Amino acid sequence: VLVAPIDPDLADTAAMTEAYHLPLAASANCVLVAGKRAGEERVAACVVLATTRADVNSVVRKALDVRKASFWPMEQAVSESGMEYGAITPVGTPSQWRLLLDTAVTTRTVIVGSGIRGSKLLLPGEVLAGLPRAEVVEGLGVPVT
Repeated sequence: VLVAPIDPDLADTAAMTEAYHLPLAASANCVLVAGKRAGEERVAACVVLATTRADVNSVVRKALDVRKASFWPMEQAVSESGMEYGAITPVGTPSQWRLLLDTAVTTRTVIVGSGIRGSKLLLPGEVLAGLPRAEVVEGLGVPVT
């Protein structure tokens, strides 16, 4: 695993890949999604390639076994994760959260957030798949249209 310092103003995936001349497909995004069932909030950190988006309304909703799943608002994502917006990482997420990885993320080396906007992590997808609670989910990431 490598940690690379970056300009914090370039932490968002599109800005980072453009500024550092990286292919968008080299990056993965970690988004926080939640839904409720029987009054219990169920949370998942979902990791998909930057060329895709998390299928929240179908795949994530079914994985969480909730009627409706939604992205957490920025303020809640930052507060609950303890990480900076635009730098959410699957590494070290709270133990009560599910960690869902799209299959494509696990088959290549990817760049992900580090928890702070001033750096990124470069790591093999197998390392992500080996994290505690990691679940590899086929079809989690769907092409951006």
